[in-house]
Amino acid sequence: MIKPILKTILRFAVFVLLQVWVLNNLHLFRIVEPFLYICVILKLPMQITRSQGILISFLLGLVIDIFSNTPGMHAAACTLIGFLRYPLIRVYVEKEIMENVTPSYHTFGSAAFMRYAATLTAIHHVTLFLIESVSLFDPVFLFLRILASVVLTTVCIFVLEAFNVKRKGSD
Repeated sequence: MIKPILKTILRFAVFVLLQVWVLNNLHLFRIVEPFLYICVILKLPMQITRSQGILISFLLGLVIDIFSNTPGMHAAACTLIGFLRYPLIRVYVEKEIMENVTPSYHTFGSAAFMRYAATLTAIHHVTLFLIESVSLFDPVFLFLRILASVVLTTVCIFVLEAFNVKRKGSD
């Protein structure tokens, strides 16, 4: 029980620092913005309850908002994906999931994890960019920003997960 909690706390700290110090300063062509911090939500252990997942997601978004000077935008997007996380897992993962696992290529299977991660990333980015834009003044630019950011973030998540593949029988 303690090991998954410590891993989650470490992931929280590392991804917040990475997002705030590096990725928030990376704007490719004024369009693409990677939000890799959502890995914390994607990799929350299955043993935590849905309400705990929503709370952790909200706190993660709030911390990012504080450091990014964005009033509640990340908190709203993170809370939404924290809320939708469990139903999406049930939709994408056909086998019975044990409570003491963390979502990964190994535990969910490659295809199921990829669908799960891509869907939550898309929901997060659509929510975040719609809140940020406030109006649909330039829908083509907004769609391009969402699509490019979803693709970049999802690819980064897949690359991180590929490096995180563990031997059979481990977390």
